[in-house]
Amino acid sequence: MICPLCGHENTKVNDTRSSQDGLSIRRRRECVKCGYRFSTLEETEILDMTVIKRDGRRENYNKDKLIRGLERALEKRQYQPEAFHSLVQQIERDIQKLKKSEVTTEQIGQIVMNNLKQFDQVAYIRFASVYRAFTDASSFVNELEKLNN
Repeated sequence: MICPLCGHENTKVNDTRSSQDGLSIRRRRECVKCGYRFSTLEETEILDMTVIKRDGRRENYNKDKLIRGLERALEKRQYQPEAFHSLVQQIERDIQKLKKSEVTTEQIGQIVMNNLKQFDQVAYIRFASVYRAFTDASSFVNELEKLNN
């Protein structure tokens, strides 16, 4: 790890702690040259996964697209940044549990909806309305009825 202060390429780890959810590790580091102390955060990352779009196109998994979709669904809703971060991690963990190198947008959408339903029901309805392409008010009512059961 490169020291962010002096740029030296050698640092030592003084302390390692897992997060409460066990999905990340925080390391307290010290530069062996200048003595500057800093923290790093390690998280798992989805690599080499292909997403199959509805029209058959294939593209690499992009975490930023997931985050943008969640942010749109949660627009003007109150939530803690840490909770949002945990939501993204949980969704990615559920995607990884599929143990596939290719996943469809339908599979990802369903995982997102399952997690959003627990996180924020208004955001869930917003996301579902776009994901399922609701065409009229009765589609919203049907989804609300499912949510309340």
